[in-house]
Amino acid sequence: MSENVNGFFFAESAMKEASNEESLPVNNYLEVTDALSRAIYMSVFIIDYQKRNFEYVSENPLFLCGNTPEEVKKMGYDFYFKYVQKSDADLLSKINRLGSEFYERIPAEERKYYTLSYDIHLLNNNKAILVNQKLTPLFLTDEGKIWKAMGVVSLSTNTDSGNITISRQGTNDYWWYDTQREMWRNEEKIKLTEREMDVLRYYAQGYTINKIAEKIFVSPDTIKFYRRKLFEKMQVSNISEALAFVTNNKLL
Repeated sequence: MSENVNGFFFAESAMKEASNEESLPVNNYLEVTDALSRAIYMSVFIIDYQKRNFEYVSENPLFLCGNTPEEVKKMGYDFYFKYVQKSDADLLSKINRLGSEFYERIPAEERKYYTLSYDIHLLNNNKAILVNQKLTPLFLTDEGKIWKAMGVVSLSTNTDSGNITISRQGTNDYWWYDTQREMWRNEEKIKLTEREMDVLRYYAQGYTINKIAEKIFVSPDTIKFYRRKLFEKMQVSNISEALAFVTNNKLL
């Protein structure tokens, strides 16, 4: 195992050992995780920070990079050193440091409600694929140290790596890392109007502009206006990116 694994993910906030009492609540969570992975298109994995390895890896090929789940589990953190594009290696180390520092500032009892998100290139069959990874604590120790975390991997809707954000469940707050000024910025998530959500829902169901206009009793030109405003609000260029954006950000 590489010497650099100690700096990965929530390393500073992660626990070193688990007591018997702390092991009690986790009896069936792997079965639940496996069921979840079968129900969604995204890749799912679980990191055990005590053992510094992958405890679970789903069968979705996006994250496996041509390996089997068992092979990825056997590699542990070395998987990242092998399959993260070299140009993103330093970025990944920085992301993990930033994530650890951020989590250390959060009250221990609130840490499970925060999710770290970022984009990196993985080498899949020697092709660099930009993926989004979301990490959220799964189990904490009594002291608030992160014991296990769940990761979810999907195709990124962005064009470049980075895009580091942290969001808190149940609020509109999120933080994004300004790489130019090297600081976290706190903002509110984009808010969609009811009419904008209607338009996106019908697009997600495969309706055309004319059909959506009929459904919500407006003209096709009005639908085009809503669509243009949505693209500007989300800073995307087409409806596929808009739908991916609202899905990834839990806006719809």
